[in-house]
Amino acid sequence: MQDYEESLSFLGTWGPFQKRVFFLLCLTIIPGGYNLLSVIFLLATPPHHCSIPHHSNLSQDWIQASIPVQQVAGRPERSSCSRYELDLVQNLSALGTRPSHDLIHNVSSPEVLLSSLTQEGCKDGWTYSTEHYQSTVVSEFNLVCSDQWKQPLSSLVYFLGGLSGCFVSGQISDRFGRKPVLFGAIITLSIFSSALAFATSWPVFIVLFFMLGLGQLTCYVVVFVLGSEILMGSTRVLFSSLCMPWAYVLGVLMLPLTAYLVRSWRHLSLAMAVPGLACIPLWWLIPESPRWLVSRGRIQEAELLLRSAALENRVEAPHVIFLSANVEKATSEKAESPSFLDLLRTSNIRHISLILWFIWFSISVCYFGLSFNMSGLYGNPFLNYFLLSAVELPAYTASWLAARSLPRRPSYIFFTLLGGLALLLIQITLSQPVLTLILVLVGKFGILGGLGMLYIYTGELSPTVIRSTAMSTCAMFSRVGSSVSPYLLELAVFNQFLPWIIIGSLSLLSVVICIFLPETFRQPLPDTIQQMAVTQRFKWPWASTPPPKDDGKSTKDLTTAPEIICTTRL
Repeated sequence: MQDYEESLSFLGTWGPFQKRVFFLLCLTIIPGGYNLLSVIFLLATPPHHCSIPHHSNLSQDWIQASIPVQQVAGRPERSSCSRYELDLVQNLSALGTRPSHDLIHNVSSPEVLLSSLTQEGCKDGWTYSTEHYQSTVVSEFNLVCSDQWKQPLSSLVYFLGGLSGCFVSGQISDRFGRKPVLFGAIITLSIFSSALAFATSWPVFIVLFFMLGLGQLTCYVVVFVLGSEILMGSTRVLFSSLCMPWAYVLGVLMLPLTAYLVRSWRHLSLAMAVPGLACIPLWWLIPESPRWLVSRGRIQEAELLLRSAALENRVEAPHVIFLSANVEKATSEKAESPSFLDLLRTSNIRHISLILWFIWFSISVCYFGLSFNMSGLYGNPFLNYFLLSAVELPAYTASWLAARSLPRRPSYIFFTLLGGLALLLIQITLSQPVLTLILVLVGKFGILGGLGMLYIYTGELSPTVIRSTAMSTCAMFSRVGSSVSPYLLELAVFNQFLPWIIIGSLSLLSVVICIFLPETFRQPLPDTIQQMAVTQRFKWPWASTPPPKDDGKSTKDLTTAPEIICTTRL
């Protein structure tokens, strides 16, 4: 809708009106970021072992000796799901002997253990460590051992909520407006994060957790769309590619700090509602999207909003802002917009779509899989997750700087290759916690830098007539990846290095198939499917096939990539 932006050129790009919208929208994204890592802290699994009832009349030495010791990653650890048969331990204790380390804890001679005492399950429940968490959903509802499958399923439900939000929010906002959906998502976050604190059972918790995930992603998507439609030019680029992600990361950083101070999951759930409640008064300060109002034929409302913005910016609005021809053109373009099936209709766009979907899926698995596997690292979990979130700030800055002056494909390959190699090296440094944490942070930096470039690259590859649909489908595949990622940690049962190997390998595979995508840097944005660049086939990857020329439009009239494409969040 180039005529729309020409009609609004009188308003400027950085007046008081744009500044107000810019900063207020950055505030409204904080509740979504604040709730992102809730899946990590609410569902944390503290160290635990079988509970020994007080009526067993065992001394503290015998209670300690009742838990078998196993070798985990080369270190002796107490068993989480079994204990020595309590009746036999009580009989030994009644003899007046002291527990023998050689008899009960001699890990080097398992035959002695098996021949001496038999083991049983945790018939009397579990005792959980309170070193880092006073209580979590896992410890309260005992989602361990035979019920351990419920913990990753809870994470899956949360991400499925995000997938549903991504699918539904776009259609609702197209019909009812961006602003109602944005504040509806914020209210949803506040209501259901508060309701989590009163969940009486695990089934009730996952239903509420699904609704929380629904609002979390919806909030981000709608803020992105609203900012992209209200702001223009370089202000739009600055908002969507740098300041909006930074505000989101600020929200992400706030949760580990809160979780460190609030160790109970129910109290933490209540605290998660506070940012959303604080944003509700912004309803009266954030306007509806004028572009959306025009697309719905509500011209008078759009002009009234823009004339108010002109007064705020102290500029004079023209007597007639929108010509009827412009409105008819916008309506015609909307009616002729292709559907989802057009992403698969021709050979070229089908290849590009399939490659992009796989890359989005892979990088989402890497991003969330890395976050979930942080629980396997030693050290303070709150500090680990704070550092893991803080590294996103320089990562987004680096991708923004790269997007301004460097080709897309080599930039994505560099960032993702850096992250993938760092994650693969983790398997040889797990015995050195500090070095492992450094590699994790480098891996996160590379993955996030690649993610920032991927959003830009995807938008530049997609033609204008189907760009929104293409971005939405890529976001949906990223949610499929995040839904799979909680189960990566379960693979450590077979091999402790397996989650890191899968994450690193997926990132490297995405680098390989990215070579087949055409370069888009400083190329005119395609307006139609026919103008799309052709995928690479069996030739030097850096030589992109130029898109077909469109005689109906001069390339100088096409907006260049850095001024239109914006980045969003997984």
